[in-house]
Amino acid sequence: MSRDWKKLGLKMGLEVHQQLDTESKLFCPCPTELRDDNYDEEIKRILRPTQSELGQIDRAAYQESMQKQRFNYESYNTHTCLVETDDEPPHALNKEALDISLTIASLLNMKVVDEFHTMRKQVIDGSNTSGFQRTGLLATDGYLDTPYGEVKIETLGLEEDAARRVDSEGPYTEFRLDRLGIPLAEITTDPSVHNPDAMQHVAYMIGQVLRSTKVKRGLGTIRQDVNISIAEGARVEIKGVQDLELMPEIVEREVTRQLKLIEIRNQLKERNAEVIDEIYDIDEVFNDTGSKILKSAKSIKAIILKGFDGLIGLEVQPGRRFGTELSGYAKKRGVHGLFHTDELPAYGISQEEVNKLKEYLKVEPKDAIIIVAEKPEVATSALEEVIRRSKMAFDGVVEETRKCLEDGNTEYMRPLATANRMYLETDIPLFQISKEHVNEIANNLPELPDEKKARIIKEYSLSEDLANQLVRTQEADMFEEILKQVKVESTPVASVLAYDLKELRRDNHNINNITFDKLVDMFKLLKDNKISKDALNKLLISISDNPNKNVEKLAEENNLTLLSEEDVHKIIENIVSKNETMISERQMGAMGPLMGMSMKQLKGKADGSIVNKIVREEIQKRL
Repeated sequence: MSRDWKKLGLKMGLEVHQQLDTESKLFCPCPTELRDDNYDEEIKRILRPTQSELGQIDRAAYQESMQKQRFNYESYNTHTCLVETDDEPPHALNKEALDISLTIASLLNMKVVDEFHTMRKQVIDGSNTSGFQRTGLLATDGYLDTPYGEVKIETLGLEEDAARRVDSEGPYTEFRLDRLGIPLAEITTDPSVHNPDAMQHVAYMIGQVLRSTKVKRGLGTIRQDVNISIAEGARVEIKGVQDLELMPEIVEREVTRQLKLIEIRNQLKERNAEVIDEIYDIDEVFNDTGSKILKSAKSIKAIILKGFDGLIGLEVQPGRRFGTELSGYAKKRGVHGLFHTDELPAYGISQEEVNKLKEYLKVEPKDAIIIVAEKPEVATSALEEVIRRSKMAFDGVVEETRKCLEDGNTEYMRPLATANRMYLETDIPLFQISKEHVNEIANNLPELPDEKKARIIKEYSLSEDLANQLVRTQEADMFEEILKQVKVESTPVASVLAYDLKELRRDNHNINNITFDKLVDMFKLLKDNKISKDALNKLLISISDNPNKNVEKLAEENNLTLLSEEDVHKIIENIVSKNETMISERQMGAMGPLMGMSMKQLKGKADGSIVNKIVREEIQKRL
């Protein structure tokens, strides 16, 4: 669908959260690797919102507290400590994380602050044991030059990552503390992006900057949030936009949602619609119902939305209706969903029961009814939330934080946070940043990934695929360092680093045993024609399994050392002489089968190019 984005007044901003690849966490000495084995201890907590310095409570924190969740935290004896469990004050700021962030700031043309002040950001969704996240402002007023014009980078923050949620079922929401405290760079742009394709490109360019520095790679190490609004709408923050290819579709669907909500607002006003605050018990209406859900419920309750008929079922995003928006709010109070008269009869509820319900509640034809079946207190709480959201419909678009779904749609998470959730961290002294240190980092900036890829393709005659893999896996520096020490063909080195080591890891070989020095020794054997390229993979496996053995010795023990050309010639001559009938029948077409036989018998003890040359010569002799 082609839209006039300027006419709609589309404004977008981006927030990028990137884990930094440091030795230790931001405010304690614990390592930054995640663990999947059994945890050592559990801690149970309930979190409550607190007032800001101005005596106000953040609306997002308040709504989270209304869910009355209980949290269980899993901790380890090695990867977590008393800082993560909030039983000990934080340690000094991680200087390695600071320097990585200063590099990012320089690459984004930002102005670095002279003092780093740590703040507390209130978060009571359970992802922080303390009920707040430690964060600080490091740089401001940067920019990126994009094909769509200059985009302002408003802020760069350095903060702790949150605990990771591992289970939401049962009485307690389970979190693991190994991720809590990993240094996280937070980059925010201003809302000056006005085109979905431009937003996608800005996200790509920021990703390029981050990948040129020492950051973690893999699923969950980078998280992107998009802020979107249109002229008649409101700012909505969409969390978890992972797929850059999907970003334009996410923007398109959010704009569609906001336009539909504006349309609903206008129709409600034309109809003089009204939300009735009363919650009705309607159990007797469904005494003999055929609906399994209603039959098994402890309580069935309803509310009346006057003038809402036909609007609850109106589609606001592909496959999602205004009723889905209401349901999102209700689910935050513990229900699985709701029924509404725009979709009934359905789900075992008959038309006769719908008519009986309307008569029981004495509604008008243009009125809608929302039904919730749950425990009495849960149903009441959920419908109170539906009433609150229904009243917001008269304002059109609501400021919200929403979660990105796989298809590009979004669902409600919580209200948009306010400044009321920030207050000063009193346990950490301010950290001074000298101009000399900032200048030193700015004078030693890394290459951006696209620049590095173009250069190594040109300098080392690599394919684009190999160069791209080296840069993506952050092995390009090791590739160049190996070639400085060993004057060997570049392609086998690139292939080992980009593909072979990854395959070994996938097959559960310990590639940590394959050190830089071991790789150099292996490629020296290749350069000196002591092993073939075909033997590299087998030798890598042997090195990973025998870290204390000499590389050349391992090549000999595994029968991987090359034969002399004379010995190779004898073996191939014998194979060819046994297959002269094939040669006479197939002529040079016998080349493939004879190459296969030769390579199989030689078992990697001869270079493939030499084998090819000798096989070709022997066939031609007989022709």
